[in-house]
Amino acid sequence: MGKLTVLALRAVIAVLLAGSVFCQTVMAALLAGDLKDSPLADRAVPILVIVFLGVVTAQIVLVCVWRLVTMVRQGTVFSHDAFWYVHLVIGAFTAAALLVCALGVVLAPGEAVAPGIVLLLGGVALAVFGVALIVLVLRMLLAQAVARDVEASQMRAELAEVI
Repeated sequence: MGKLTVLALRAVIAVLLAGSVFCQTVMAALLAGDLKDSPLADRAVPILVIVFLGVVTAQIVLVCVWRLVTMVRQGTVFSHDAFWYVHLVIGAFTAAALLVCALGVVLAPGEAVAPGIVLLLGGVALAVFGVALIVLVLRMLLAQAVARDVEASQMRAELAEVI
């Protein structure tokens, strides 16, 4: 990865992290105010908790990607240390999918939210879970690359002994 690519990615991640903190503070307060006067007032607390936790899952993914980009720049991404961050990303996407499902369940009863919106949330949950599965496949590719790297190191060591 080039320096410019890393710098651009880090800038995007920093802006997204700042925006997520803004969403957790200002936007959540505004959402709470809007829910007070709506037909969803009795479900305001679960909705706010789900939104807050959803933003936390996004923040976890952003921090893990930042750390993985750092490992790429240092040339250490093909190590067992990278798996910790990849596992966190998979867990965060899975949790986000469950949170979207939970939001659909919270919004489903009554006439306050159209059934199409609840169905749309189900589709979004499936898509987010699909992203978790894609990251799981990428984790398997990382495992293969780490195994090949370890194998190559062992062969180099054996070759050095022979020479």
